[in-house]
Amino acid sequence: MLSAISSFVVGFIVLNAIIGMVTYVTLLERKFAARMQSRIGPYRVGPHGLLQPIADALKLMMKEDVVPRLADKTVYNLAPIVFLVPCMLIFATLPFAPGLGVADLNIGILFFLAVSAMEIVGLFMGGWGSNNKYALLSVMRAVNQIISYDLPFVFAAMVPVLLTGSLKLSDIAAAQPDLLHWFVFYPVIGQLAFIAYIVATLAAENRVPFDILEAESELIAGFRVEYSGMKFALIQLGEYAHVIATSFLGALLFLGAWGGPGPAWLGPLWFLLKAMAVFLLLTWIRWSFVRIRVDQILAVSWKLLLPATLILLMVTAVVVAWPRGGAVV
Repeated sequence: MLSAISSFVVGFIVLNAIIGMVTYVTLLERKFAARMQSRIGPYRVGPHGLLQPIADALKLMMKEDVVPRLADKTVYNLAPIVFLVPCMLIFATLPFAPGLGVADLNIGILFFLAVSAMEIVGLFMGGWGSNNKYALLSVMRAVNQIISYDLPFVFAAMVPVLLTGSLKLSDIAAAQPDLLHWFVFYPVIGQLAFIAYIVATLAAENRVPFDILEAESELIAGFRVEYSGMKFALIQLGEYAHVIATSFLGALLFLGAWGGPGPAWLGPLWFLLKAMAVFLLLTWIRWSFVRIRVDQILAVSWKLLLPATLILLMVTAVVVAWPRGGAVV
């Protein structure tokens, strides 16, 4: 009973911390993009614009909830929740420091990857339930794109798993005790796996140059075009939560997670800084490139990234098995 209460309290704290983090990560992205484009960015609400996310949240809460007359109301109303839940649930398996997390599962990486892929169900419900041709076209593109890049994403994430010999996220983090042992610095294999992970993440998160799901010049706001008010806010919350979770996973798999100089209690701070570095890398790419065509996006996945990551995974298995006499443990 005490264990269940403790897990509930930890989960409640993590959930609220994620919501607060997502709120201010939107401000971080807007400020970062503004600096890249020689603009000021959000500046007027609060000192240096620090209260802008709160103002945006209040604005969305006060907006009218408009439901299209011909929409499938049940599917339309459930879609934001179905989209949000997997995006929040994947944080349950992330250890933020040794012993600090909701559930450090023995198959943590598999749980993360499986639940992470479920967001497409809510996304498809939103586009279908809206009964809007732009939203429907957007989700059909989403099915093509996200499923195409899920396999390269999984293969890239499996490289640190093979190097560690464990599916447990805390074991993967413990296998990178210092800077020299970060998997991103593993000769050739680590760098290629990290690049593949970043490319697949950009596609999975609908980020430029892979943002054909939205493509505002063609599809307005894509699958979310008919949503307003808090439903729109829930979709945005889910999208940014998924980006942040993927950034945390990238920091854990390749950048040593909570490892860093100083006392152990600084571990969660180091983990946060590394995750934000991955997030800013994704943002930097987003604001530096232009959108590519849908056929080019699919070609990059099926003709380049998928075979490359599969070969990389096989090479990693050979490298790991070689010192052990040819048997992967």
